[in-house]
Amino acid sequence: MTIKARVHAGRLVVDEPTDLPEGTEMQLLALDPGDWLDDADRTALHEALRESDADVATGRLIDAEEILKDLRSR
Repeated sequence: MTIKARVHAGRLVVDEPTDLPEGTEMQLLALDPGDWLDDADRTALHEALRESDADVATGRLIDAEEILKDLRSR
């Protein structure tokens, strides 16, 4: 569930309808416009992207429909 809020006078103001029961407590997490990758994850991501580029360059491709069909059959 995503709920939009804004800050007004130092308070979070939510003006969206919800089906949550009265008194429900929530924890809000401010979204960072960046990402949450640490150095190891970023290195792994960039390596995976390089491998993917190499696969495309050499024609090692699998049609998305084949992958989806395989996933649906499991």
